[in-house]
Amino acid sequence: MLNPETVRRITAAVDAAFDRQLEFTAELIRHPSLRAAEASAQDLMFAELESRGLAMDRWTLDGDALATHVGYGPTTVAFGDLTNVVGTYTPPEEKGRSLILNGHIDVVPTGPEETWERSPWDAAMKDGWMYGRGAGDMKAGLAANLFAFDAIRAAGLTPASTIHFQSVVEEECTGNGSLAALQRGYTADAVIIPEPEENMLVRANVGVIWFRVRVSGKPTHVREMASGFNAIDAAYTVMGALRELEAKWNADKDSHRYFEDVDHPINVNIGMISGGDWPSSVPSWCEFDVRAALYPGVPAAEAWDEIQECLRTTGVGPSVSVAAERTGFFSEGYVLEEGSEAEAVLASAHQDVFGMALQSFTTPGYLDGRVFNLYAGIPALVYGPVSEAIHGFDERVSIESVRQVTKTIALFIADWCGVTEAA
Repeated sequence: MLNPETVRRITAAVDAAFDRQLEFTAELIRHPSLRAAEASAQDLMFAELESRGLAMDRWTLDGDALATHVGYGPTTVAFGDLTNVVGTYTPPEEKGRSLILNGHIDVVPTGPEETWERSPWDAAMKDGWMYGRGAGDMKAGLAANLFAFDAIRAAGLTPASTIHFQSVVEEECTGNGSLAALQRGYTADAVIIPEPEENMLVRANVGVIWFRVRVSGKPTHVREMASGFNAIDAAYTVMGALRELEAKWNADKDSHRYFEDVDHPINVNIGMISGGDWPSSVPSWCEFDVRAALYPGVPAAEAWDEIQECLRTTGVGPSVSVAAERTGFFSEGYVLEEGSEAEAVLASAHQDVFGMALQSFTTPGYLDGRVFNLYAGIPALVYGPVSEAIHGFDERVSIESVRQVTKTIALFIADWCGVTEAA
């Protein structure tokens, strides 16, 4: 536990640099780091990490190596466009516990930009919020990791253990970025991931499978419509079958620890749809993309088998074929077991900053914490600022919450890694 004077020095250092932190966060937001277009934002992260004297590593994800891992998610983009950045701090003498500060640089599409109040890339600040795609999910968190580290050194202290700063891709679609960092050998005694989590700690979250369903029918001219079979109409029948599977899985929530009180933990989302070739032709095909959730402890392969069985028995008739392929996430959920030393240190830091006990909650969303938790046995503390409308229009993050979370992370680093007075 840190003494009050050390807490004061570190939190004051966060305040002193907070305007610069906001400027850097805004600069990150202005780089539209959509999938496979993260290069310029990663350039910025590389430069910032390197300027702090860290040992730098940037590499292109290796699809062949990733495909050998049970946690791999099939990708639909070229691996040559996907790069991770890691900066490593090494202390003069290793005394404390090592740490990974992880965050993802990729953001989801904006949707129609004219529907936003302002450009998704403006990073405007208004009424205590910073706006923009990725503001909450999760560029404010990436910046918080960096500036928390800065605050310790600005307070005249030196961290006493190794710290890896990770800026990864593919969190929004496969999880392959963090998985690639793990395969490259980056491990530690704990991980912090400052996703937008309402100033709370994630106790458990679902796994996710992405897949594309193709329904094939029989085309005809519309004047002979009855002799054809409309693949788009049939696709709605298939979607109905998936909704029945969703209801079945949700009805089982009482069997899954931490999900008993979650209103609707299993969400099956039809995220994209396309089909047909001509308005006056009965369509011969329809494709739709799906994101389906699964409970922690349920193997992704088992859930996929059940999904495929559902698609085989939709009852659309012999004139229609239904096939599915995986297109992204093939991830299992995880539970952060209570009672770890890492959680206790975070709880102490949170108490010092917020003046109240750290709360935890269960989320029906995906998080990269599963990579560290399931495949390396590393406690993954997913904890971050208050946000609104992530993945929606006018995404925004609470500026004051970012300040407080940065202080918490800084105090965690100091306590977990240990600090010495700078020479």
